[in-house]
Amino acid sequence: MFLAFLNPQGNFDPQDSHLTAHPDFGGQLVYVKQVALAIAGLGHRVDILTRQIVDPAWPEFAARFDVYPGVEGVRIVRLPAGPPEFLRKELLWPHLIKAWVPNILQFYQDAGEFPDAFTAHYGDGGLAGVLIEAQTGIPFTFTAHSLGAQKMDKLYITPETLADLNARYYFNTRLLAERLSMNHSGVNITSTEQEQQMQYGHRAYRGAVDVTQDYRFAVIPPGVNLVTFDRDAQAEEEQAVQQIVRARLARDLPTMRRELPCIIASSRLDPKKNHLGLVQAFAYSARLQQLANLIIITGALDDPLHDDRDANATEKEVLAQIREIVNIHNLEGKISAFALPGQTKLAAAYRFLARRRSVFALTALYEPFGLAPLEAAAAGLPLVVTRNGGPSESLWDGDTEYGILVDPADSADIARGLERVLGDRATWAQFAQRGRQRVHDRYTWERTAEGYLKVIEAMIADPTARRPKELLPIPSYLENDTEQALATLRMLYFGTAE
Repeated sequence: MFLAFLNPQGNFDPQDSHLTAHPDFGGQLVYVKQVALAIAGLGHRVDILTRQIVDPAWPEFAARFDVYPGVEGVRIVRLPAGPPEFLRKELLWPHLIKAWVPNILQFYQDAGEFPDAFTAHYGDGGLAGVLIEAQTGIPFTFTAHSLGAQKMDKLYITPETLADLNARYYFNTRLLAERLSMNHSGVNITSTEQEQQMQYGHRAYRGAVDVTQDYRFAVIPPGVNLVTFDRDAQAEEEQAVQQIVRARLARDLPTMRRELPCIIASSRLDPKKNHLGLVQAFAYSARLQQLANLIIITGALDDPLHDDRDANATEKEVLAQIREIVNIHNLEGKISAFALPGQTKLAAAYRFLARRRSVFALTALYEPFGLAPLEAAAAGLPLVVTRNGGPSESLWDGDTEYGILVDPADSADIARGLERVLGDRATWAQFAQRGRQRVHDRYTWERTAEGYLKVIEAMIADPTARRPKELLPIPSYLENDTEQALATLRMLYFGTAE
């Protein structure tokens, strides 16, 4: 088959340049790249369609075509959409309609060959899929990655603040694009069943999709990059990373504690990730303090418990709470925090610390999917993670535990989970083996690609089989920021136009 991925925001290049340099770059781009590579590895041709950027600040994204070295079957195709310079994703909407989609259609018309199907990502890629299908009849899948209604919830938007926040985030266009995408798609792809029920089930999407109609959805989990994270992988900087970890532990811990196992927390410093709950569990358990040190790995802050000058406001809030617990419970010398930027360094640290019988902990209040724990499991670390969200699906199957699930709101339960795995060598070995095998069996990018191919092949055979009988109309005001669009947003989100 010949498939094309619709992903206008961010960009792609062989060196993965600037992958974390902007909010539009990161997890979604990694996902699209890895699925595309895996599909090509199964013998298919893939285009990654994105926006061409001609901007001195982003020189890697100017060429019309690019390829990944040593990879056959995948090409990056960059087509213009609006002004040449980089634009954040919220500003792309009118340029997708007026330029990017027409340029895609012209590109394939000139080539004399259209893809057999498109797979659309995020609301902007989804909107492109809707418009392309309307003109060509070529079906598309829709993978939202995140939905605008949930972002509105997190911003605690009220009728009084709606207009100002909409001026920044363009929710009026985003929600309409998402509704059209999930309604017109041949199938909606989610990472978990909870994503289907909780995110697509938001009141803002009523009338666009019915989450009780399972045939409208396909649950296809993302994968772990085993080349980077597997226990048996080796990075060029493996020894250098081990030296960094040893040096940071020597900086923060007394000699007699430096060889202890570690409780590893590696996620952004955000209140939702609940570092505070983990630190409290460690503080309240003398047994844990006897068994292990607590390590907090950050992306860029190398000594955040003592110097947070480079932290943003949210990070400073989290760090202040942690420091308070450290001081009250005299945890100095039992806790270390340092930076390990990049996945290869992180994976090397996981492997090194796994050999010390360490454990990975993620006590987030809610974790939509939970790829980070699976990456740690692949590297050989047992898991103690939140029961709220995706981990309850990935780490529990029938009567089999692949990791220990805990209540993130209960520090005593977190401590019990950690004590269970750290306090017994046989239990540690059992969960280390089970977790890694679970990743190999179910959570690889090849398995993700196979899931995509299965639903795409069925969709091509019968594009309308899994779609509603009546589709939402494409509103004429979609490309304009009008009062009508804002009134529609109020109605969708609040249930009133007032």
